[in-house]
Amino acid sequence: MKPFTQLDGLVAPLDRANVDTDAIIPKQFLKSIKRSGFGPNAFDEWRYLDVGQPGADNSKRPLNPDFVLNQARYQGAQILLTRDNFGCGSSREHAPWALEDYGFRVLIGPSFADIFFNNSFKNGLLPIKLDAAEVDELFRQCEASAGYRLKVDLAAQTITRPDGKSIAFDIDPFRKECLLNGWDDIGLTLRHADKIRAFEEQRRAQHPYYFA
Repeated sequence: MKPFTQLDGLVAPLDRANVDTDAIIPKQFLKSIKRSGFGPNAFDEWRYLDVGQPGADNSKRPLNPDFVLNQARYQGAQILLTRDNFGCGSSREHAPWALEDYGFRVLIGPSFADIFFNNSFKNGLLPIKLDAAEVDELFRQCEASAGYRLKVDLAAQTITRPDGKSIAFDIDPFRKECLLNGWDDIGLTLRHADKIRAFEEQRRAQHPYYFA
């Protein structure tokens, strides 16, 4: 997993509450367990004017001009502003995979669905909860200013707006450490690789018939 330390990123506003995981990555694209390749189908039913299918050439599909992420000013966005209960619905881990593969590293909103919130941290996304009033102001500023950017500093736990105002955010210390170091669940386990190998060697010596 790629470590997260600081980000100076373009912001895109998704002004919809209760965005569920089927909207983030529709069910027909869940056939792969690879973490990559889902970005072109993130928000597929809102992003395109036709019905997407696995393996289709997305470059030839008609884009929905009314969908916010299709607007030129938001191309290359790495920070997504969201509304209440983002990531609700099923527990599919493909949702954070799709968002990360699209290019997002940070999600900012007033609330997130619990399972999606946990899955995001495990896949290198930083979901940040802020007061609704703070989120409202970020939406207002973003929509009023093309090229709107925010600076996110995970170590300091701050978001800095273009006007210089710094907003503090809370994060669980363990999740923070994992993101800063790029440790997913496998990475955490591999930190103890020497102890695991030593245990297996001892086990083989004590119970050789297990390995016959």
